[in-house]
Amino acid sequence: MRTIAVALVIAQTIAAAPAATADELLVVRAERVLEDARRGDPAPRTLVVRGGRIAAVLAGADAAIDAHRREDDQLRELRFDAAHTVLPGLIDCHVHLTADPDRQWWQSAVVPVEASTINGVVNAAKTVRAGFTTVRDLGAPRQSAYALRDAIERGEVIGPRVLAAGQMISIIGGHGDAGNNFRPEIAEALDAGNTCTGPVQCAERVRRLSRAGADVIKLAATGGVLSQQNRGLDQHFSDQELEAIVGTAHALGLKVAAHAHGPRGVAASARAGVDSVEHATFVDADGIRAMKAGRTWLVPTLSPTIAYREHLGTGRYTPLVEAKIRERLEATGRNIRQAHAAGIRIAFGTDAGVSDHGRNAEEFAIMVREGRLTPREALVAATAGAAELLGLADEIGTLAPGKSADLIAVPGDPLADVSVTEQVVFVAARGRLVRVPGDG
Repeated sequence: MRTIAVALVIAQTIAAAPAATADELLVVRAERVLEDARRGDPAPRTLVVRGGRIAAVLAGADAAIDAHRREDDQLRELRFDAAHTVLPGLIDCHVHLTADPDRQWWQSAVVPVEASTINGVVNAAKTVRAGFTTVRDLGAPRQSAYALRDAIERGEVIGPRVLAAGQMISIIGGHGDAGNNFRPEIAEALDAGNTCTGPVQCAERVRRLSRAGADVIKLAATGGVLSQQNRGLDQHFSDQELEAIVGTAHALGLKVAAHAHGPRGVAASARAGVDSVEHATFVDADGIRAMKAGRTWLVPTLSPTIAYREHLGTGRYTPLVEAKIRERLEATGRNIRQAHAAGIRIAFGTDAGVSDHGRNAEEFAIMVREGRLTPREALVAATAGAAELLGLADEIGTLAPGKSADLIAVPGDPLADVSVTEQVVFVAARGRLVRVPGDG
């Protein structure tokens, strides 16, 4: 039954999202448009979209579009009343599209890597229909994330714009080493070539990822919660190894995202010059100082706590992992509170793949409740702020002429109640209609 449902979702999404062409004119008339979450309130606007880009943002919901219309245009108009808000497509800076949160850790030894790409197709559709029109995929087996990214770009499957890291760089036996807790001969068979020891080998791993097509480099600076490694949640790579990874990546024009939970790992990653620290669950004063000095972004990823609370004690997690989960839950929101107080920039990220795909917007409510951000601050983290972290501020994050036509509509006012982002009714991704009112 699940297979049929998934197939229907994909078929319906593809049917609703033809590639945007130059002779198609999409006009969105709305009483409430939030052009830039950093400033101002929603106002009546008419958005004119051509060829996947915003051609004009006109004052008033009934503005004349004659100056932007051609004789042979195929015109489609959508109207949203004052009960809805139109805003920029949302950005998730930390996902794993090819990951299945229901899969047990040992299944990596029996499920072929190619299955990850199929997971990615399904999850990409869920993600974009939830209003997330851009994501940064921070860890996937082999070439699966690159293949998915490129298929979406070509319009062969439906999904968000994807910046893909590919394989996460790890120490041997660390978070990201698939061989943990297997017999040595099985660990050798599962070796994906993503582990390294010493600055020279770590620099080589970066260069190989760059050659393979990585958009960003992801490293596991510390242990991880869900992996079967039992070496703790603090620093794994040496300072010299971190510096080699970051220096090599930056020389190649690639940004670096560091998975880091423990305080020493957070601080060491920031001192090495990473562009963002993912999680920073147990960050301390030293880590905050290092992040502030390095202008390092925080991507807090609180959504896994949803999955942890839903499944803790059910047998999904091994005793080793359950112990780490309990540590993680106790610290929920502390990273945002400390970073925000210090003026560190925060970008939205969920770690979807640990939590369920398509539920990305549930992160907002946790950021507000546990991290004590305002709804506006949380929205900025998922729009203009995230766009800046990704180096795409000229393309996405706000609604302005010339930018990508990534638009969503939600009921109500997200500046008053950010949880309304969980009820997206309209999505245009690069001008393609992915979700329209009434399609469920």
